[in-house]
Amino acid sequence: MIRFLIRLYVYLIIIDAVLSFFPSVRHYNWARAIKKVADYSLNPIRKILPKDLPFDISPLVVIFLLNLLMLLW
Repeated sequence: MIRFLIRLYVYLIIIDAVLSFFPSVRHYNWARAIKKVADYSLNPIRKILPKDLPFDISPLVVIFLLNLLMLLW
């Protein structure tokens, strides 16, 4: 059950990353809800990472950490 929830959260992070390439979709309520749920874990990582990176790698870091958590679980 825990692995299923972690996998579902990873999919939400991936969907949020893909939706960031389509700014016209961001005004829909379901897209805002996905962004809000994904930002719960992405924002602390964004604060740790350097600000001068050319692109946001926080989804990759969070997905890596979640996969590591599943491996250790």
